[in-house]
Amino acid sequence: MPVLQQRVVGYVRAIVGSEVAVTEEASPGWLLRPGRAELGDQWPLAQRVYGVLTGMVLPDVMPPRERRRLDVVLTSADGTNRAVEFDESQHFTAARAMTLAAYDHEVRVGFDITTWTRRCEQKTGREPGGGFARPCPPLFPGAGGRHRQRAFRDFLADVLPPHHGWLPTVRISDAEAKPILASADPLNLLSELWKTKIALAAGLQNT
Repeated sequence: MPVLQQRVVGYVRAIVGSEVAVTEEASPGWLLRPGRAELGDQWPLAQRVYGVLTGMVLPDVMPPRERRRLDVVLTSADGTNRAVEFDESQHFTAARAMTLAAYDHEVRVGFDITTWTRRCEQKTGREPGGGFARPCPPLFPGAGGRHRQRAFRDFLADVLPPHHGWLPTVRISDAEAKPILASADPLNLLSELWKTKIALAAGLQNT
């Protein structure tokens, strides 16, 4: 786990309190190889997003290598769960902007979609190369495959949890975390950011 993420997780533990279990690198069964059965009524949206990313047809069953983990899962005493994802620079790409464009009022999330999209658009034309852009067959062949794969996996981590009874996914970016961690009062500032994201997830603020 990146150092930045480790530090944020430590503060998140303090914010949510001892009654909330914090599990890192979790893989719910429905996220291991999510296909038609796991996506349910979100399947048409997933097909559309995948088609925009690749020009191909999403198979009903994912190949074995398309496994996905959530950075952190919060489990409350009443059994409710929430995914928390940490997005560094490689998560902000033109491919991710394509997936975010498909979100509507039915896809509720705990982050500002406009802010995420704007940062993705700023990266257009200068996305990382090397391993970040390698082909990832069979679902994401060709140059830039890893970018498209990551964008689609982030889409799944936003769409799937609520479909399976979880609370909306919260995302914290490196751009948000770095100045907070460098401040004199990171716990208080991160607590305020957390409250904002929970309000967004609950539909109490406009995105």
